Amino acid sequence: MKLSNATALLTLALLLSGCGNADHAHAPDAHAHEEAGEKKNHDDHDEGPQHTRIELAIAEESGIRIAPATPGIIADEHQVQGLLTPMEGRSVQVTARFPGLVKRLDAGVGDQVRAGQRLALIESNLSLSDYAITAPMAGTVMERSASVGMVAGEAMVLYELADLSQLWVDLHIFGTDAGHIEAGAQVEVTRLNDGASARTRIERVLPGTATASQSTVARAVLENGDGLWRPGAAVSARITVARAEVALAVPLTAIQSLNGRDVAFVREGDENYIVRPLTLGRRDARAVEVLDGLQSGEQVVVTQSYLVKADIEKSGAAHEH
Repeated sequence: MKLSNATALLTLALLLSGCGNADHAHAPDAHAHEEAGEKKNHDDHDEGPQHTRIELAIAEESGIRIAPATPGIIADEHQVQGLLTPMEGRSVQVTARFPGLVKRLDAGVGDQVRAGQRLALIESNLSLSDYAITAPMAGTVMERSASVGMVAGEAMVLYELADLSQLWVDLHIFGTDAGHIEAGAQVEVTRLNDGASARTRIERVLPGTATASQSTVARAVLENGDGLWRPGAAVSARITVARAEVALAVPLTAIQSLNGRDVAFVREGDENYIVRPLTLGRRDARAVEVLDGLQSGEQVVVTQSYLVKADIEKSGAAHEH
């Protein structure tokens, strides 16, 4: 049966109209999906890769080390400079009792001497007989003023001895820091020549001000049984005023900046490293409090974290191209 021309045209018009309405009805959804996809791609592009994979052997060879995020202690610390000095009352000048010719000297600068040990032999001008000069205390020869063959006058200083088994370390504190530091505060003193350190406590804060530096001086006693701490030497010191326990902390070496945010890298398994944006709190010279972004026990990169950052940035650069 054949359709008339009018009927055929009407049928075609209805079909086209239906197709057009269907397309029009679904167009907003399709457009919305397209916009969402573009936004997601844009966000992903801004944020960059959030993980990388580094083979275990390469990580170990590169020095990448991990440690669990744990509770920790954040200290209120002050980094200062100081000077080692002999303690008052622990040095003595050794003098000639009678005038006479110095015939012998038995100790030199730097020598350790015992109490009663002979230091010099002098021929008295009065009796023409020899008498010995002995050490009144055990200590180190700091200075020798006599020489063999010279004539020593009565009460002339021949030697200066000091007991250096303990030293004062005078720490110079500037500005408002002086108001925070009191006797009893813990101090870690570090030698500048070899980095060795020792712990002690502030014994007292001196009432005056150091004239040359206009600083407040905090004084501590330093044990020096091995004699390696030397009077006159400059040292650095870290004074700990207070210590606060925090729920979660990581070493400062774990923190990197990525896309404008503080981050750490958590290792999952043996080779996967995940970026974790962090909210940080208090910090000291070694560690920082983590307020959000990590869970206790998660394995965090604490050494060579910048290598993980570099690998992630490299992955991002490759992704852009």
